[in-house]
Amino acid sequence: MEVKNLEPYAIIGFDGSAIRGLKVHPSGEHIIYPMGNKVCIQEWKTKKMYFLSGHTNSVSTVAVSPKGTFIGSGQINHIGFKASAKLWDFKNKTMLGSHELHKVRVEALAFSSDERYMISLGGRDDGCVVLWDCVAGAATGTAAAARLTTGDAMTLSPLSLRVNSFVTGGDSNLRVWNIRAESKNLDVVDVTLGKLRRCVRCIAVNQDDTFGMAGTTTGDIIKFSINYPSDPTASVTHCKPSLIGCLAKCGPWKKGKRPESLCYSQGIESILIMTDGCIIIGAGDGTIDILDEINWKGEFPRGKVLDPNKPHFRALKSTKLDGCITSLELMESPSLKGDKRLLLAGTRTSEIYAINVATFFPILVVTCHRCAINDIAFPRGMSGVFASAGAGDVRVWCARSARELLRIVVPNFTCSALLFAADGKSVVTAWNDGNIRAFTPLTGRLIYCIYNSHNKGTSALDMTHDGRTLISGGCEGQVRLWDIKPECQSLKKVLKEHKSPVSAIQVSPNDMEAVSAGTDGSCIIWDLVSLSRRQVMYANTLFMCVCFEPRGCQLLTGGSDRRVAYWEAGSGNLARELEASKVGAINGLHITQNGELFVTGGNDQMVKLWKYQEGVYTHAGAGHAGAVTCCRFSPDARHIVSSCAAGSIIVWKVPDMYLQKDTPPSDQKSVVESPKTLQEELKLQLEDKPTQKAAGDRRNKIPGAPSKIEKIEAMDTTRSSVHSCCPCNPGKPNQSKKNTPKTGNSTSSKLSKPTDNLPTRTTSKDYVNSSGDKK
Repeated sequence: MEVKNLEPYAIIGFDGSAIRGLKVHPSGEHIIYPMGNKVCIQEWKTKKMYFLSGHTNSVSTVAVSPKGTFIGSGQINHIGFKASAKLWDFKNKTMLGSHELHKVRVEALAFSSDERYMISLGGRDDGCVVLWDCVAGAATGTAAAARLTTGDAMTLSPLSLRVNSFVTGGDSNLRVWNIRAESKNLDVVDVTLGKLRRCVRCIAVNQDDTFGMAGTTTGDIIKFSINYPSDPTASVTHCKPSLIGCLAKCGPWKKGKRPESLCYSQGIESILIMTDGCIIIGAGDGTIDILDEINWKGEFPRGKVLDPNKPHFRALKSTKLDGCITSLELMESPSLKGDKRLLLAGTRTSEIYAINVATFFPILVVTCHRCAINDIAFPRGMSGVFASAGAGDVRVWCARSARELLRIVVPNFTCSALLFAADGKSVVTAWNDGNIRAFTPLTGRLIYCIYNSHNKGTSALDMTHDGRTLISGGCEGQVRLWDIKPECQSLKKVLKEHKSPVSAIQVSPNDMEAVSAGTDGSCIIWDLVSLSRRQVMYANTLFMCVCFEPRGCQLLTGGSDRRVAYWEAGSGNLARELEASKVGAINGLHITQNGELFVTGGNDQMVKLWKYQEGVYTHAGAGHAGAVTCCRFSPDARHIVSSCAAGSIIVWKVPDMYLQKDTPPSDQKSVVESPKTLQEELKLQLEDKPTQKAAGDRRNKIPGAPSKIEKIEAMDTTRSSVHSCCPCNPGKPNQSKKNTPKTGNSTSSKLSKPTDNLPTRTTSKDYVNSSGDKK
């Protein structure tokens, strides 16, 4: 069977930890940024996304060529392994070349101004500069990035006019490089810093290649002169760059006193030089400033103590964002409304802000979790919003616009599970500090907190449909039942069966049972009436997820054995096993309310849509940049929401072939009746049974009442007969049907109590005390 692709509806994700990871395409229509082990290309206007897949680990840096033809990306790898740097074609979204000449990490990437070379800089374990020829598709040269007497190189920036020159900087080093076109060798000249010791984090060179700016970890700026001739073809053999000064932002000016130097807290992470000479600074504390050089008349009054830097810039405009500024990019596009210039800022908290240069007012454009997402939940019967749980916060999203509606922050703790209460008035969350917290879904106000619910952290949650009983699982292996009331939350029972952390809990559809899956290889069904174990299932796997079939007859489990197993809920027997993945464990599992489809996600970074009865998957979605941790159907079964370890969320469209058609209006009669499900057939007799109603409640079409003469003629007046008109005694089973009148209200004489298909349960004292064992 041909497997089709799942179509994504919306993607929420951005990896802000990559230094200078956010890039704007020269056309101004696209932005490029890393997302886990993939590079995302997003159209700014339509928000449509494309992915460049090929990296085996997280992407550490991204670069775009000056004309937008190529995209370069480098990754992080484990210690002792090579890290790859890849070259991509932007138009065709294909890989053109790759090399693994760096160890562990690719720190920075840049393209020469003529797009001939891609320069890559290795990290601390490598310390080399590699030159990659984009035309020939091969590496042409390599050299050590820094001297042995200095620290590591951390960043690089190309020159604009000289196509074969670039600048690198790092711990106590600032160097200008030249590529010899004949031999493809690298020549390097150090910028003489004298006694100045700084760690360079970012570099920017002006358009004329006359000077450069370097941001440092101490919060000041190094300005250096490159001293290259204006003619790009002239020789630069005898040219030596020099230091102009170490400059800082100027404090408040007082007459007759030397102004103070204000250094940026947590260093300068990003720097841009604009065409009008102003510079834009992005600091580690979230500050973004537009600085201009001051023109004081005369000399500054000399201070008593020689300062390491000189106050030289004044702030024209300023704003402050949450988190460290890792990327600054200026977007100029004719499609932008109003001012044609936007400043895009990427932060370490995985957020992208759009700042209008004229007003300097930030607008949040992209936000997501910065770490792995552990759980996703929908409100009961509501598909418009969903909530996600991650490290430090719980977020509520709009499913249609993929916008964040609410953020509930609990610093320094990780939310492992969450759910919406049945009435929708609270979001119940489980945290690794062992507490269970409930918040309001509109304002995020704390409603109640169950302290020390599990001594090693709470790992799983579920609640009955009436909202009175909460079942929690902990990392110590215990399952605890809580009585939830508005005034108090009390412990009802502690169930000690699992030997390892409980990974998932779900309550059965009839609220009579609950199942818990543990990483000890056991899956236990608990009786919520007798508060005891009813059934246990063992497998040679670490159970990661469990889900009840809508009728409660079967269970679906997934785990580290890469299989999805069907279990009989009554007997605990294994009914079927499916190989759901060929690579890694199954971490997420969910089934629709009609029981026809279920979805799985695992370490293979794939989301697969399965048919429940056939046991085959018909659609697969590839877009996650990490292992899929959770996947959920929306209550209307029109979308699938999945999350991954890289912090991204993808909303998938359920294929049209599986969407339930809307019911026709009542005035339109369908020619062919749709086939009824088993549940509808079982409820047919109960639904068609006439019930006693009030005098005014009459059906539209009821047969006329029989007259008194017809009633007398229909009676059996023999001595041994029982009057069939008596509602208390039904007619005899061997009574012939020929005397039965064919009238509408005669059916009540044939009615009997319907059989109850629900399993009967004994709630006596003997049964409860015997732990559910039959006596």
